[in-house]
Formats: sequence, structure tokens, C-alpha cells
Amino acid sequence: MSTNGALNRKLRMGLVGGGQGAFIGRVHSTAAVLDNRAALVAGALSSDPKKAKASAPDYDIPPARAYGSYAEMLAAELKLSADERIDFVTVATPNHTHFEIAKAALEAGFNVVCDKPMTFNLEQAEQLAAIVDDSGAVLAVTHNYTGYPLVRQARQMILSGELGEINAVRACYFQGWLRTRIENENQKQASWRTDPARSGAAGCFGDIGTHAYNLARFMSGLKPESVACSLKIFESGRKLDDYGQAVIHFENGALGSVTASQVSHGRENDLSIEIDGTKGALQWRQEEPNAMIFRRNGQPHAIYTRDPNAPYMNDAGKAACRLPSGHPEAFFEAFANIYRAAYDNMALRATGQRFDAVNTIYPNVNDGLEGMYFIQQCVASSAANGAWVSLRHPRART
Repeated sequence: MSTNGALNRKLRMGLVGGGQGAFIGRVHSTAAVLDNRAALVAGALSSDPKKAKASAPDYDIPPARAYGSYAEMLAAELKLSADERIDFVTVATPNHTHFEIAKAALEAGFNVVCDKPMTFNLEQAEQLAAIVDDSGAVLAVTHNYTGYPLVRQARQMILSGELGEINAVRACYFQGWLRTRIENENQKQASWRTDPARSGAAGCFGDIGTHAYNLARFMSGLKPESVACSLKIFESGRKLDDYGQAVIHFENGALGSVTASQVSHGRENDLSIEIDGTKGALQWRQEEPNAMIFRRNGQPHAIYTRDPNAPYMNDAGKAACRLPSGHPEAFFEAFANIYRAAYDNMALRATGQRFDAVNTIYPNVNDGLEGMYFIQQCVASSAANGAWVSLRHPRART
């Protein structure tokens, strides 16, 4: 039997979303059980009740716990005994539904793992943060790129001063899949991501720009001060941005930039980041996640590979590894690292113990709120022809 700290059992998962034709729900379900610390036991897999129940066998969810809606799932699970009902709800649905599902789950007493962006708008994010405070529940947001071993390695190197004072951060995320208006062909993922009623105020910047920004914040530890942004729609007739650039002033005087595109030919999921410090510089790319370049003037460039037994790996990097060097670890494992860290706090909550809900290695509700603030302020800046606007939210964590 897998254990979760003092909790001598697996955590029980209820999945919302992920029905036939979906992508991210399957990723969540795979990552959630990768370390044998949880089991998927219930689900409301689609907003269409028939499709929801028809999708259940794909996940080995028994018919009795294959629900037609998330509301039905929450109500039915609450009627079960404490040693049978779910412990947490994973929200893997389009953006505009995140808030209502997460709110209902939290108010029912369940923990939540929510896909990003956390909510549809900033007001909802602020409400959700207040609900988390009141409930004492765990809420994790799957900014999964923070789970890569070398990203966590870099974060600890930076926070321990190995790069000196950070002067500049450049984060980019390039895709090309929306180069043409495939949303007009009823392509499911494109349809909702380009729809303001379902995606929110931003398109590309809300979908992948938030990942680049979150990665910059996570790795550098810098606190943002202000942002100037320009968003662009290159595909005529599209309602939301498909390209954007933002310049960020950080509180320590550093400069940052975020560039995101979904119309760059040949780009798939090309997320990369470069960080310049007074003592050294780092470069990492998501499509080659098991290598990171460390540069210092006058010295040979060093390539850090993901090797849990190497003397250069720090505690944070080692803790995120599962395999020996040379065996690539990537997307699913990084996603699972978010779940694994959240499980630690879920287990503490289940056994009545205190836990730090703010300074977590997994992205929490404050990071989700920051992401929504970033979207709002970038849209506002772009609408004002790139004017500088504040990027300091009162709940921004250090």
C-alpha cells in the first residue's frame, strides 16, 4: 500500500473533464497516479451526461461512480463514508468553467487540482483565493513546467545566490498550430481557446503566455512591479490574440520579457527561458528538458544534465528525479511532480496537521491568482497602446 506521510492509504481522485476527444484530462489522470499515491475512483468526464458516462470505461471508473455532472458527483460523494469518498477533485475543463467547479468542490470540503489559467477572470480568482483561505483546503494549479527537475535545480541555484543578482529574464513560448483558423473547422481545442466566452480576455497570452510568466517567476524568485504589453491578432477574423510581447519591470530593477506565439510555423511546444545574473547565466528549453546550459565569462560553458547522482545536482533537482541519468524524464513526470507535492499537503490536512499553503513548491492559489492578474494587466496595457501598468498584486508570493 502506498502511503502519503502519516496517511496510510492512497488519496482518492475525482476527475471533472477529460471525456472522449479531450487531451489534458488524460494527462492529469496519468500524472496523478504515477507515484502510486492516488487512485482515480470517480468522474464527471463531460458536460454531456451521456458522453460523461460513456467515457468512464476509458479510465476504469466504475459505472456507479461515473456521474453525469460535477454537481451530481459532489453530492453523491458526500453521501459516502469518509473512508470511501474522494479526497480531491481535478478540474480539467475549459477556462470558463474552472471557477464554478473549484468553488463547489472547496465548499464541499474537497481539495482541488485545477488546470491553468485558474479562473476565467481576476474577480473569480480573488474569490477563489478567499474560499481557499476559509476552507483550509489544498488548491494546486498545474503550471506543470515548474515540475521539471532542471527547472527546480535552477530555482535553487538562483535563490542560493549562484547566479548573483538577477538582471534579466527572457521567457518565450512558441507554437504554430493556430497559424490558420482551424477553429472554423470545429477543431475542439481551437474552438474554445479562441472564444472569448470560454477562454477569457486573452487567447495566446492566456493559454501559453501565462506559462512563460509563471516559469519566470518560479525560477527567478523576482517580484514583478509593472508591465507594458502589446497583443496582436494576425489571423483576420480571430477574436483573441494569437501573438504577444510583454516587458516586465521587477522590484529589484531587473528587466523581464515574455513572448508568446501560436502562429509561428513549425513550432510545437517551444517554451524556453534565459536568466542573466551578475555571476552567471542559465538557459533551459522545454523541448530538451534534460539539459540546462550554465554560462560564466572566462569559463567553459557547462551543460547540466538531469542526473540525480551527479555532485552538481542540488536537493531540489534530485528530489524531482525518478530515473537514472540518460533515461529521459519529461512532460508526464513534471506534471506528476506537481501532484506529488500537493499530495504531501493533502495528507497533512487529512490527518489534521498544519501545513504551509503559501510557500509551496507546487503552484498554489496565489500563483493562479497572479496568472490571472498578469492576463488582465497585459490586456489592459495592450488596449492602452503598451502603457505601463502595475503588476503588483497584494497576494503575490515571494
